[in-house]
Amino acid sequence: MNAFTIKDIENLSGVKAHTIRIWEQRYSFLKPQRTGTNIRYYSNEELKIILNIALLNKYGYKISHIDKLDFLEINQKLLLLSHHQAKQERVVNELISCMVDLDLDTFEELLDLQIHATGIEKLITEILFPFLEKIGLLWVTNNINPAQEHLVTNLIRQKLLVGIEYSVSQIKSNKTALLFLPEGEYHELGLLYVYFLLKNQGVKVFYLGADVPLADLDFIVKAKKPDYIYTHLTALAHNFNVEKFLHNLHSKINHVPVLISGPLTVNYKKSVPANFEFKKSLKEVKDFIS
Repeated sequence: MNAFTIKDIENLSGVKAHTIRIWEQRYSFLKPQRTGTNIRYYSNEELKIILNIALLNKYGYKISHIDKLDFLEINQKLLLLSHHQAKQERVVNELISCMVDLDLDTFEELLDLQIHATGIEKLITEILFPFLEKIGLLWVTNNINPAQEHLVTNLIRQKLLVGIEYSVSQIKSNKTALLFLPEGEYHELGLLYVYFLLKNQGVKVFYLGADVPLADLDFIVKAKKPDYIYTHLTALAHNFNVEKFLHNLHSKINHVPVLISGPLTVNYKKSVPANFEFKKSLKEVKDFIS
């Protein structure tokens, strides 16, 4: 069983920590346990409960009303949410629930249902990216078991590869991009998503994948002469130094524009080399690629 902090619950549900504390005092649906030092922690079941309640509350249901509903009634009301965004968020929450329970059959079933209903592109943009954005916060704080991460991400990786393989762009581009992850970075999903977006724009992609030494990257850059280099930083080792990585990368490659996205770019406050650019949100990534 996982043990989630109140910050994890806040990040995953969108409900502020102080609001969660108020709900605990006034209503009966949340009963977190406490560590020996009196710090709240939440179980898988409590995470699923608050995801559902937060979603109903966001789309018009009062907490006092939700508190009187049983499990089946809550699920029925979730299925009745008709707003397009609400439906997307419900599926994302269901994927999170499947992940924490290691219910891989249902997880894949949900993905396949979405592909059948809307296609691989909408699955990626409307469901998978918001899902990855949320659980990426848990990877950074090590609050999910690595086995959960590996099993779930491998399923998603398979769907992304299918999307990339069958993507056919109507746009003709003469641009090329080289995609890689630095040594110690193994989280490919964000980079594969960028691969998918680039291919949709007709850009030729050289995909090096994960854990690439700078010497190997330098060799391919000299051989293929890409127009852009792109990397995505999700959750590297604790001893990974972003500033040192940027310096070393710039010392090897200073004549090609380098684009960097991912959670680790959001809080980086220092200056970056002249030919480097951070993309700190999905919108910035998509705007650039477009």
